[in-house]
Amino acid sequence: MKRWLILALLALPGAALAHTAVTRVVPAQGAVVAAPGAVTLTFSEPVELRFSAVRVMAVAPGQTPAAAAKLALAARPDAPTLASRPPGGSGLAARLSVPLKPGLRPGLYVIAWKLLSGDGHPVSGLSTFRVR
Repeated sequence: MKRWLILALLALPGAALAHTAVTRVVPAQGAVVAAPGAVTLTFSEPVELRFSAVRVMAVAPGQTPAAAAKLALAARPDAPTLASRPPGGSGLAARLSVPLKPGLRPGLYVIAWKLLSGDGHPVSGLSTFRVR
């Protein structure tokens, strides 16, 4: 019994140090889809919406997805260069759906995010999808 208690106590610090992760992105990484109306991100734990950004932008020919993600996150939420519209909302959420502008043209798009997890740690990343 003592051995199990010690193992459980040793496991707790690791769980406490875990940060929010994006567990699901729709459209999925690398998906080829008809123009979606929104992108949805699901998180391993709630994120603070007021201090988080999720943006979608077309990847220009010759541009890397990482470069497009950097530009997307630097842009104002209502910038005309973005394919996404500001999602709005505040508080904590474990899932966020970001509306897209209608009529996305065929091509490669990047979903870029910069989140503030509930424990105060920033989390960023990107995913790509293609509109046929």
